[in-house]
Amino acid sequence: MKSVDAHLAGILATVRPLAPLELELEQTLGTTLAEDVTSPVPLPPFDNSAMDGYAVRAEDLAELPVTLPVIDDVAAGSVELRAVGPGHTVRIMTGAPMPAGADAVVPVEWTDGGTVSVRIDRRAEAGNAVRRAGEDVQAGEVVLKAGIVIGPAQLGIIAGVGRRRVLARPRPRVVVVSTGAELVEPGGTLAPGQIWESNSYTLAAAVREAGAEGFRAGSVGDDPAVLLDRLDTHLVRADAIITTGGVSMGAYEPVKEALSPLGTVRFEKVAMQPGMPQGFGVLGEDEVPIFALPGNPVSSFVSFMLFVRPALDRMRGLPGGLPETVTATVTGPLRSPPGRRSYLRGVLAPDGTVTPVHGQGSHQLAALALANALIVVPEDVTEVESGSAMEVVRL
Repeated sequence: MKSVDAHLAGILATVRPLAPLELELEQTLGTTLAEDVTSPVPLPPFDNSAMDGYAVRAEDLAELPVTLPVIDDVAAGSVELRAVGPGHTVRIMTGAPMPAGADAVVPVEWTDGGTVSVRIDRRAEAGNAVRRAGEDVQAGEVVLKAGIVIGPAQLGIIAGVGRRRVLARPRPRVVVVSTGAELVEPGGTLAPGQIWESNSYTLAAAVREAGAEGFRAGSVGDDPAVLLDRLDTHLVRADAIITTGGVSMGAYEPVKEALSPLGTVRFEKVAMQPGMPQGFGVLGEDEVPIFALPGNPVSSFVSFMLFVRPALDRMRGLPGGLPETVTATVTGPLRSPPGRRSYLRGVLAPDGTVTPVHGQGSHQLAALALANALIVVPEDVTEVESGSAMEVVRL
């Protein structure tokens, strides 16, 4: 059997980062920046008030209390030039440009709030409540470097430096197809021998959570020709395809029967539990990666975490690799088959302990739904005592 690390290495050697596109600002959330973003102007571009209050000369507050005439108002967005002479003040709002001559802002809470004249009872030193031009960003300064994932704050600073478009790697478009004649859409009526289809919902959601675009293409039965037709339909819009089921050693394995003759998809046994049968390769002239995952719900989900998510990271222009782990103390004994790396479901607690869930079968989706971690048992370990320190993948 092939090792988990070798299988992932082959995948990461095949997938490529998506080409950058110039995207509208509203389309960039979750994409990966492909250029350095600089500010054409200082931020803020002018001295402005950090609070509602009164713009003053600090030297006029040498003796308190003091009453000063209010000669003008200045609001945020004002473009009129204003000045404050000795012994005078201007009422100012948050974000409004500082008048010439003023070097401090007295918050309205330190005054009687007058509009014709104002009594000031507390001294404000020079620079108080004043945002200086360029104190956040200097003109020409890089505010974001290429390679960062654009979240709400990053999107905000792109807008804040005046950019309407930016060069970024888009979120990969991933089509998910489930196979099996026994599958029925949720909400449908089950006949004997049928089950409700859940894999495509789980994996499309996992794709979205991983920063890509997930599209369910429904389920197909056990006819390889129907599967090939479905895949061909979606190749035009897919950056990657995930199938579940139809990859084992028995009869009626449509994924293996459909894709093996193409010569671009390999089906192998990977030394892991759950998820031993795996398929991976490329389809079409554009060499779209396809991940042929096993059909058991837990097997497909664990396979996604180990192989698909790192590949999506690589396609997004990010480092790809096995999920990061933390060390935790197991609260119960564990068993694992020899020669396979096991990923057992568990509940990781804030105190650094992890408790195996009841029900470790690859079909037990309810147990997976209760878990928030995968306990990693190495290939050369078959038994783990309670209280042992183990590596754990957070879910």
